[in-house]
Amino acid sequence: MTRYFRDHPARTGDRMLLKMEHYLEHYDELLADWQGRDVSFLEIGVYKGGSLPMWQGFLGPGSRLVFLDIDPACRDLALQGTTVEIGDQADPVFLEEVGVAHGPFDLIIDDGGHKMHQQITSFRHLWPRLADRGLYIVEDVHTSYWPGFGGGLRAPASFIEFAKDLIDRMHSWYTEDDAGFPLHPMAKEIGGIRFYDSLVVIEKRLKEAPVAITAQNGQVSRSRRMLEVRGRRSIF
Repeated sequence: MTRYFRDHPARTGDRMLLKMEHYLEHYDELLADWQGRDVSFLEIGVYKGGSLPMWQGFLGPGSRLVFLDIDPACRDLALQGTTVEIGDQADPVFLEEVGVAHGPFDLIIDDGGHKMHQQITSFRHLWPRLADRGLYIVEDVHTSYWPGFGGGLRAPASFIEFAKDLIDRMHSWYTEDDAGFPLHPMAKEIGGIRFYDSLVVIEKRLKEAPVAITAQNGQVSRSRRMLEVRGRRSIF
């Protein structure tokens, strides 16, 4: 397994990198197949600029690397081959401008202000700009448990609760309550959601309604009946 991210701190220069250490191991696992690929990349949050050389060294030389920050001083931290846009991640107009100018993106990472309205607004407006098979990663979601950031344990407005709701939306194919729990459009867009300590990873995978297969003696049949039956007590 690659150790690019875990080994990177020992290779840093004068730009400070601030990450939870266990994120680096997760990135080595999650993104092993991405190393050297030319992709369209967006990260929210520049801070001291330490992540710019990290991502530039990991992704392919033809990648489009865009970074966002609310601090105008961060513009001076841009490296050759990168773009730093200045604006508020909770401003839908700014996010739309970024999406039009630079999207669609293959990989989006939110390491910005970590407040609930920031994370949720950014996701809502940038998810449509994420390409099929892309990943949307939100860091530092432990702030969902901090009232000072708009969170709190099971606080309805927290990003963690928002992400839990995405699980329901992903599974809304299987509803037996069309009025109370209708099919949500994001069921056709979310391929998977992974929760790690302080990280949420949402995979975009455009798809049609799930199909059940039966196979015997090499003969395969397909059916969507599982999505249509109501009042079921067994799938067998």
